[in-house]
Amino acid sequence: MQAVNQILRKIPVWGVYLLGALPAPWLLYLAMTGGLGVEPIKALEHKLGELALQLLIVGLAITPLRRHVGLNLMKFRRAIGVLTFIYVGLHLLVWLVLDVQLPSQIWADILKRPYITVGMAAFLLMLPLAVTSNNWSVRRLGPSWRKVHRLIYPAALLGALHYVMLAKGFQIEPLIYLAIIAGLLALRLPNPAGLIRWRQADSA
Repeated sequence: MQAVNQILRKIPVWGVYLLGALPAPWLLYLAMTGGLGVEPIKALEHKLGELALQLLIVGLAITPLRRHVGLNLMKFRRAIGVLTFIYVGLHLLVWLVLDVQLPSQIWADILKRPYITVGMAAFLLMLPLAVTSNNWSVRRLGPSWRKVHRLIYPAALLGALHYVMLAKGFQIEPLIYLAIIAGLLALRLPNPAGLIRWRQADSA
């Protein structure tokens, strides 16, 4: 793992941004040329949202991978977080501009369709993360910066729930995304055995 980490240290962060941005224009090209089927707007909306969830999972996995496996991807965490928000924003933009189109219908859909309500809540939780994803905010907020960025945990669960609710009928794929995100969040919980040993030592 040490050799892998040494290789990762040589990879520039801008390379992650470049690689992560490539699917967006490709998907747009496919949508414009009929490569996404008979409903290209719906397909584009779905693909962008799925990419956002995949990047979200990668971002959530960085800390557990370092803690349990020794794989250090910390230098790429901010880039992955920014890319996640970009794809969430594109997913929302396609829905607003190409799908719904009517401004009056947007608010009605948010209120009447629970899966849209949940998805919008996840987006709103991610807004402070995107705004503070810079060195100035880290210095300005100090210890509070970490507290703000814990909003990613409920946002991730809401994003996965949005996908589950969006699916028509029983589909295993959205449930897999939800299970993976829930599992990654569970890995961040305190170790019960460790807490028991700590309490026993403290009482002694």
